[in-house]
Amino acid sequence: MSLVETYGPYLPYLRRFARALTGSQASGDTYVRTALEALAAGEANIDTALSPKIALYRMFLAIWSTTGAQLETDESVDGSNTVKRVSKLTPVSRQAFLLQSLEGLSIEDTAAVMNISVSDARDLIKDAEADIEKELRTNVLIIEDEPIIAADIEGLVLELGHVVDSISATREDAVRNAKAKTPGLVLADVHLADGSSGIDAVEDILAKYNVPVIFITAFPERLLTGDKPEPAYLISKPFEPDNVKAAISQALFFHS
Repeated sequence: MSLVETYGPYLPYLRRFARALTGSQASGDTYVRTALEALAAGEANIDTALSPKIALYRMFLAIWSTTGAQLETDESVDGSNTVKRVSKLTPVSRQAFLLQSLEGLSIEDTAAVMNISVSDARDLIKDAEADIEKELRTNVLIIEDEPIIAADIEGLVLELGHVVDSISATREDAVRNAKAKTPGLVLADVHLADGSSGIDAVEDILAKYNVPVIFITAFPERLLTGDKPEPAYLISKPFEPDNVKAAISQALFFHS
């Protein structure tokens, strides 16, 4: 196959990644163009043993890493809050965080793109999440009717440095508590104590407040029907603590 046939399907995603990585649409597109020109001229090393997407991203990062430090200036950073947050991360942790959170790569693929070990990739992502949490500490509303699970979630939230305003076991409680103090983040179950719905509670809250929401539920199928917009952050019970922490970091980081 030609280079266009092999790598063309992944170019829109590479541009998205490059813009986030550099903090600028113009800079990101310039780096992608430079990488593609080098590839077409046979001047770039690309590992054909890897999948085309992974190989393309690795080749791009190799080129960016040689001159990327030039982009660490305020003038190169666009004005959105998300882009500014990205720019505050160190280059390598920025790469790892964006590859996993923005591009949706597994930890193994992230490591392959960066040409590092899986453990090193995991450490970089944790460093990035820790930096994000320090900057984006907020108050949290937990909607959960099981006391033990609620306590576990509260512990994770507190461990990340956030404040838990309240734990609500019903839709009515959740809406009332959100009205009493607007949350910066909502963590919600689906089935609640009195038979009410966490989905309805979240819809009520979002009708008045613009806040990120993470559903943590044993019934993910209730939210994955395809009938209406589905949540960006959905964690199945029983959950892994690291998955919840990562989702909190990403939800706060990318929420406008």
